Amino acid sequence: MASSISSFLILLIWGFSFLGAFGEYGNWDSAHATFYGGGDASGTMGGACGYGNLYSQGYGTNTAALSTALFNNGLTCGACYELTCTGEPRWCNPGTITVTATNFCPPNPALPNDNGGWCNPPRQHFDLAEPAYLQIAQYRAGIVPVSFRRVPCVKKGGIRFTINGHSYFNLVLVTNVAGVGDVHSVSIKGSNTGWQPMSRNWGQNWQSNSYLNDQALSFQVTTSDGRTLTSYNAAPAGWQFGQTFEGSQF
Repeated sequence: MASSISSFLILLIWGFSFLGAFGEYGNWDSAHATFYGGGDASGTMGGACGYGNLYSQGYGTNTAALSTALFNNGLTCGACYELTCTGEPRWCNPGTITVTATNFCPPNPALPNDNGGWCNPPRQHFDLAEPAYLQIAQYRAGIVPVSFRRVPCVKKGGIRFTINGHSYFNLVLVTNVAGVGDVHSVSIKGSNTGWQPMSRNWGQNWQSNSYLNDQALSFQVTTSDGRTLTSYNAAPAGWQFGQTFEGSQF
């Protein structure tokens, strides 16, 4: 009986923590949205988050480049947002979309904030992949006001770790993160080492300068809500640079 009560309390505490972490997501804020990348979104591949081919990485075409005010120097990469077009009945389509932050929309100080410099600070702005934009607005509008809020990311499978670089320079791309989506710290452990913090190189590429060849690799991922998830032995001892491995999931 005591064990059952303890288990219930643990679940209850976890539930309140979850609600606390995601409670802010109920608040809608205002921004504007434009589009880029062409009708097939091929122009959105690559980008400042380092995700590369957004199709093969599972992000598809529901993606967005964020302005400086939202991008947080790349720490917001992987976060998910729900958007709806507002205040322009002529140009808005009904409904909402959910997009993942995969790129940076750079400022253009040569243009005024309200006439071309859409991503200039302090504006909150989403430059959407064209197929995503067309779900909520008409092409001819070009730019529309939107309401947006952070929402939990829903992903298939586990977190993915793509190991690039070379000996003494392990560059690990972290993708397909559920929950809040944006990773704020990563640690790595070889089968012959202890846990070592990684430094963020750019986007969601995390770097270790240790020699980890021929060791099984484990990863600890901490997201912006403070939750930490450990994927033990995600990569086997025989891993090779360029390979991708799947770990646990939030």
